[in-house]
Amino acid sequence: MSQFNIEEEIEEIAGGEFERTPVPKYSWKGWKSFLGMYAGEHAAGTEFMIGPLFLTAGVSAFDLIIGLLIGNLLAVLSWRFFTAEIAVKHRLTLYYHLEKICGKNLVTTYNLANGILFCFLAGAMITVSATAVGVPFDMEMPKLTDTMPNGITWIVIVIIVGAVISIIAAKGYSTVSQAANWMSPIIVLAFLACGIVALNQLGVRNFDDFWNIWGEGSEPFPGQVKFTFWHVVLWSWFANAAMHVGMSDLSVFRFARSSSSGWTTAAGMYVGHYMAWIAAALLYAVYLKTPEAQTFLTNGQAPPIAPGPLANNAIGLFGIVAVILAGWTTANPTIYRAGLAFQAIIPKVSTFWVTIIAGTIATIAGIFPAFAMKLLGFVALYGFILAPIGAIIVFEHFFGKRVGIIPFYAEAKKSNFNMAVLLAWAISFGVFYFISIQFDVFLSFVTLPAWISCGALYLIFSKVLQKYH
Repeated sequence: MSQFNIEEEIEEIAGGEFERTPVPKYSWKGWKSFLGMYAGEHAAGTEFMIGPLFLTAGVSAFDLIIGLLIGNLLAVLSWRFFTAEIAVKHRLTLYYHLEKICGKNLVTTYNLANGILFCFLAGAMITVSATAVGVPFDMEMPKLTDTMPNGITWIVIVIIVGAVISIIAAKGYSTVSQAANWMSPIIVLAFLACGIVALNQLGVRNFDDFWNIWGEGSEPFPGQVKFTFWHVVLWSWFANAAMHVGMSDLSVFRFARSSSSGWTTAAGMYVGHYMAWIAAALLYAVYLKTPEAQTFLTNGQAPPIAPGPLANNAIGLFGIVAVILAGWTTANPTIYRAGLAFQAIIPKVSTFWVTIIAGTIATIAGIFPAFAMKLLGFVALYGFILAPIGAIIVFEHFFGKRVGIIPFYAEAKKSNFNMAVLLAWAISFGVFYFISIQFDVFLSFVTLPAWISCGALYLIFSKVLQKYH
């Protein structure tokens, strides 16, 4: 049996996802696969939450519209010139790539943290879908301040939604990609329709009317952070920090024929993180004019954000279906990524079953509304935790040879623990998290400094420590 056939058989046993070998040429995919996935994933469940949350943060029209243009461009450039570039060079999952640098013992901790954080994010999207499923049942929707489930109906619906999403994700990348391709045009159309209907409900007749929805901004709602221009730019850039500068999407772009597939992320950013965020904000703006919402504000409370009822109010049944699918297409690839993280820890277990485990954790998280209702803060936190590890891969790839360090050090030296990685991440995380807490600095403001610090310190510590081994 040839080496190729042996590897092919091993991958078939492991689930055919090439978790510990480079993706072979026969499995490379064209740009259309990524276009559908990114458009579906980012014009999706998070958008129904994030758009309204910008309104609760009192953002101004200029800060939102121009800030999102710039922040999303920076995100696309990060995917194209960092993530996709490195992915097609090595064609490894993030987890196996890190293992070759960090050593198995150290990367296991990272994989566990990464997988759990992805599960929590997927859980927030299951929450979003559940708000739509609950509309026909006249279910009480979670409030912005809720942390615990508000009834048995909510729990049952979340479990059913989570089970279906988990099974789809467990079928592997091809199934995830196909599901996104099928659903994303429907979801994008729904967001566009929601935005148009909401503009009509708000009485918008020209650009000035549209601009005045946000105007010069306002005070944030109770319990929310005030967003400025730089909040919007940096938050939108680093909303997916774990995926691009954090290198998680090495696991996705390793299937790409060329690094130019990285440009397809623009479909996600400008359809999803631009048009869809603004459309969702418009839905919430309509709700804020209702007597129910005004009662909440009069009582010093933030009106609830429930994507299902908001979309239903605009476009009826189509809106309910769109919200269900939107949560689905975000949770699917997120659970898939989490499954790969867990599979790196327990490689003898098939990808199917570790993804089911990830889906189960995500479903449990989805029962608790807090992850969805505090999404701006949670996304900033998980990006801040995971992104600096990606800097180690980026700095080794672009500067390692110039500095003179051994690439894939743990693999080369058969080491299970690369101290340079731990020191670089711990110092960067510790210093900048302390700055954030001590001086009340929003985490997105310190994500880039922490990322650069981690990459630079890794090169310095590697240069010093490798001399003694």
